[in-house]
Amino acid sequence: MTCLRNLIDEDSEINAKPLGPVSCIDVENVERPNKKVFSNGDLYVGDFKEVLPHGKGKYTWSNGMVYEGDWEAGKMTGKGLLLWPSGERYNGDISGGYLHGFGTLTSPDGSMYEGQWRMNIQHGFGRKKYSNSDVYEGEWKEGEHEGNGRYFWNNGNKYTGNWKRGKMHGRGVMEWVNGDKYNGCWLNGLRHGSGIYQYADGGYYFGTWTRGLKDGKGVFYPAGSKRPSLKKFCISLGYDNGPKSVLSQCSSLNLEGSTVKKRSVRRSVSEKISVSGVLRSSGRISHKSAESSRHSDSSRESMHHYSSGTFSFDSDGGQSEVQESTAVVYEREYMQGVMIKERVRGYTELPKKAEKKTKHHAKETKKSSCFGIFKGKNSYHLMLNLQLGIRYTVGKITPVPKREVRTADFGHRARITMFFPRRGSQFTPPHKSVDFCWKDYCPMVFRNLREMFKLDAAEYMMSICGDDGLTEISSPGKSGSIFYLSLDDRFVIKTLKKSELKVLLKMLPKYYNHVKEHENTLITKFFGLHQITVHGKRKVRFVVMGNMFCTELRIHRRYDLKGSTHGRCTDKDKIHENTILKDLDLSYEFQMDKSLQKFFFHQIALDCMKSQHIIDYSLLLGLHFRAPEQLNGLLKPPMMPNIESSSAGQGPTTDGEVLFPSKGLLLVAHEPSSVSTDPGPHIRGRPLRAFSLGDKEVDVLVPGTGRLQVQLGVNMPAQANQKLSRDEADSAEVELFEVYDVVIYMGIIDILQEYNAKKKAEHACKSVKFDPLSISVVEPELYAQRFINFLKQKVFPEQP
Repeated sequence: MTCLRNLIDEDSEINAKPLGPVSCIDVENVERPNKKVFSNGDLYVGDFKEVLPHGKGKYTWSNGMVYEGDWEAGKMTGKGLLLWPSGERYNGDISGGYLHGFGTLTSPDGSMYEGQWRMNIQHGFGRKKYSNSDVYEGEWKEGEHEGNGRYFWNNGNKYTGNWKRGKMHGRGVMEWVNGDKYNGCWLNGLRHGSGIYQYADGGYYFGTWTRGLKDGKGVFYPAGSKRPSLKKFCISLGYDNGPKSVLSQCSSLNLEGSTVKKRSVRRSVSEKISVSGVLRSSGRISHKSAESSRHSDSSRESMHHYSSGTFSFDSDGGQSEVQESTAVVYEREYMQGVMIKERVRGYTELPKKAEKKTKHHAKETKKSSCFGIFKGKNSYHLMLNLQLGIRYTVGKITPVPKREVRTADFGHRARITMFFPRRGSQFTPPHKSVDFCWKDYCPMVFRNLREMFKLDAAEYMMSICGDDGLTEISSPGKSGSIFYLSLDDRFVIKTLKKSELKVLLKMLPKYYNHVKEHENTLITKFFGLHQITVHGKRKVRFVVMGNMFCTELRIHRRYDLKGSTHGRCTDKDKIHENTILKDLDLSYEFQMDKSLQKFFFHQIALDCMKSQHIIDYSLLLGLHFRAPEQLNGLLKPPMMPNIESSSAGQGPTTDGEVLFPSKGLLLVAHEPSSVSTDPGPHIRGRPLRAFSLGDKEVDVLVPGTGRLQVQLGVNMPAQANQKLSRDEADSAEVELFEVYDVVIYMGIIDILQEYNAKKKAEHACKSVKFDPLSISVVEPELYAQRFINFLKQKVFPEQP
């Protein structure tokens, strides 16, 4: 929005300053007491107080600009009317020479803003009608839409919801004039996160989007089918907490994932093209300058760019992918807008399966959880206690001058203890929870660790202790631990057993030195260790960690890899949207740049921490798949002679070796000014060097996203090869592979299990029934060696 100072002619003496006070020193003449003409040609007619305009008056600048209204001590203050030579006019509140308060600005092009101002900028609640008859009414911040608001396009489309920096961001509802509607999450003007698309003919699509593209699992209900239940839809995708757990996930990157069964992935190219639709445009809102549209085939919406620079969204006339039969429901999975899997099922199947799954999950949780006492209201109290304690501790330790940690800073005696009565005390605020006692272990150590990880104390507190609270998520493992996720997805808070707390305190000195020495470490980032005691005896211990999957890109697959085989597979009936798969579920091999792979295995060897007598750790692997130009490319493996490249369209062959040129990712030389420097909870180390670029530091270019900094375990580009079975390949002559470009995120987790007497006994018992090398529980050195060998042979095999 053009501010007041920019509307003043550059030749005016008051350019780039508020309009006042007006100088009265060099007065040329005084025609009468209430009129003064200045040497620069300006004219004032009105009331004075001594020599300064004060009261009512009219000031005319030599460039033709006019102000008529209230004055105070030589400054425009009160209510008044401003007229510019261009024909623009403002009528409303002015303070100290600035547009400040409530007023109306009318431009000669027909646009008009009526609302609140702050220092010449639209700020607060206001309504603007643009020159092309588009209308926005809602909250403004620093001249841009921010907060809650509604936008009406001149073609009848309407958006109601949250805005940020002039773009649709957060929860919102988009309604098209043809009757289509989208209700869900947005990011920078694009659909991003969970949402519901309702077609004009009555069809529904429940699913997830990434930067304007359908991405992940969803359910499509054709027109004429029974109206879907949002609660049952949530359960079918694995969100056992119902609608709130789905539609509350509106951050840029969330913990949702998606899983594809191997046989279901393969579809012919012609079939995929027929169902994916034609690429259409989707994009961002802007009212200052034209922005180029971005491709999207998410829900057949398109965006048109008008000459005014304003964008308008359209859908394609309510086409909802109507199927011949309306008695069925379609489970679908998309990858960057391309449908890679579809399964048809009867609608009546959903409630029974969902109900059975819910009962099974509830029974399993009740049996395994050792924190069953904290449910419902108690869980809310626990979360509130945690926020109060962290806010107190960080606020107390941050002002302390930075120093190197000492031996006394480690151990269970190095702690801050504080009692939080409900009514408040001299040191603690009153709160709505129960009385509790708070312990913060090794505060100086974790303060230094947070600084090593480049985390600002204020941002850390706001992320965890903000008014929006924490989100409780279901436990992905068998421990029964409670997990909380910060609203911005940056931090995961996990409850610990007493034994795990002791192990962490015991290993903390070596962990601290290891992190200090190896900035590229893949080990879990720990930010705090706490304990809450309620009712004098119930103790709950927490550790705050970085969320490895708080990423720019959506995570499509997740794996927990230990290197063991016994019991390391997932029951297909239990796989849902949030499932973390295991070793035997992994059907991909990954090829990376030689230097990136070398850095990875060098750091893995350092991070195994064999001297700590630790076992049961695993590599948490997250995969973001890129949809190739020709969807799924089917290739023979490398080093197979006489392969015609034209059959796959993937590139030429050289001496019998099939080349794998990247279709969606590109490594480029690192440029610090071109990538985001904001540190995340999983980012700390330096950019990595790539062999393919002459051992230079590199970034990765991701189409539709931008340029990302490549670090160890973060934004690492690779190629995923999946061998197809013969019935999938429809050929007995050659072995075929599905090849994908992927971006990898990974780190070492669960490092708090000692190889103690209990684990030794477990190893002895299981060794009688099973192969001793296949079970998870083995002595630490063997565990580390098996873990590394598995990664080298099965996950990241060396290139020939």
